[in-house]
Amino acid sequence: MSQMSDVKDRKGRQLPSFPPFLSAMVRIVFSILITMVGLLSVTFLIGRVMPIDPVLSIVGESASRETYEAAYIALGLDKPLFTQFLYFLRDIAQGDFGMSLLTARPVSQDLIRVFPATVELATVGTIIGVLLGVPLGVIAAVKRDSWIDQIARFVALIGYSMPVFWIGLIGLLVFYGILGWVGGPGRLDIFYVDMIPSVTGMILIDSLIEGDMDVFWNAVSHIILPAGLLAYYSLAYISRMTRSFMLEQLGQEYITTARVKGLSEHAVVWRHALGNVKVPLITVIALSYASLLEGSVLTETIFAWPGIGSYITTALLSADMNAVLGGTIVVGLVFVCLNILADLLYKFFDPRVK
Repeated sequence: MSQMSDVKDRKGRQLPSFPPFLSAMVRIVFSILITMVGLLSVTFLIGRVMPIDPVLSIVGESASRETYEAAYIALGLDKPLFTQFLYFLRDIAQGDFGMSLLTARPVSQDLIRVFPATVELATVGTIIGVLLGVPLGVIAAVKRDSWIDQIARFVALIGYSMPVFWIGLIGLLVFYGILGWVGGPGRLDIFYVDMIPSVTGMILIDSLIEGDMDVFWNAVSHIILPAGLLAYYSLAYISRMTRSFMLEQLGQEYITTARVKGLSEHAVVWRHALGNVKVPLITVIALSYASLLEGSVLTETIFAWPGIGSYITTALLSADMNAVLGGTIVVGLVFVCLNILADLLYKFFDPRVK
C-alpha cells in the first residue's frame, strides 16, 4: 500500500502524498538544479570579470575596428548581462561550451578526449589509497600511541606537507631515470600509441577489452608512479580520518559489551567498529576521489598526463576561456554527482539513514 500523509486541505479532505522514493528523487533533482545554477552563475561571472578580452583572443590584436565590433556582436557581448547569462545557460544545456582557441575544436570534444585520462589516473590512485589507507587507519586506532600509530601519523603528516611537484620529480628521477622500474612521462611508450581502438578512453580498460596485454602492462608501467603519488595523498587523508572515526567507535559501550560477550578482537574491530564507520568513511572516500579528479593539475603536468587538469592549465595560460570554463563546469558537475552517489550509498550501507 502506498503511504498517505496526514496533510489535509481547508475542507478537511486528506491529500495524497508521493511515495517516499519519488519524493526523495524530486528532492535530489531539485538539489542538483539549484547547485548547478549556482555553479554556472559563478562560472559565468568569472568569465566576465577575468582581465581577458574574448574578442581579442579570437580576432587578434591587429584586427580592424569593424572586425572587432562584428565579433563583439556575434558573441552577444552587446546584450545585457542577464541576457548573456540566459544564452550561456541555453548553450550549456545543449552541451555547447564553445570553440577552443587552442585546438580549434569544440570544447566538448576536447573534454570527452581528455577527461577519461584523469578518471583513469584518479581511480587507480583512489583504489590504492583506500586499500592501504583504511587498514592503516584501523590498525593505528587499535594500537593507539604505539610505534605503529606513530608511523601512521608520520606518514599522514608527510603526505600533507610534502610538495607534489618535488615528490613527483624525485619519483621520476629515482624510479624511472635511475632504476628504470617504471615507464616515463605520458600514458604509453610511443611504440604503443594508437595500437588499440579507444572505447572508453581509459587505456587500461581498452587494452583489456582488446586483449592486448603488451599495451596493458606498458600502460601499467606508466600509470603506477603518478597514480602512486596521488594514492599517497589520498592515503594520508583516508588513514587519518579512519583513525579518528575508529577511535570514537572503540570507546563506545557496545564495543565493551561485545568484548565481554567473548567476541574475538578481530570481529570487534573489523566487523562491529569498522561497520559503524562505513557511512562517514564513504564521504571521506568520495571527497578524496573528487579532489584527485580536479586537483591533479601538478601531477598531470609533471608526468605529461593528458588529462583535464593539464588541459585547463594549458588553456588558462593561452587565455582560452571557453576551455577553462568548460573544464570548470565539468569538474563541478563531477563533485555534484559524487555527493549524490555518496548519499545513495549511505542508504545502501545503513538502512537507518532516511
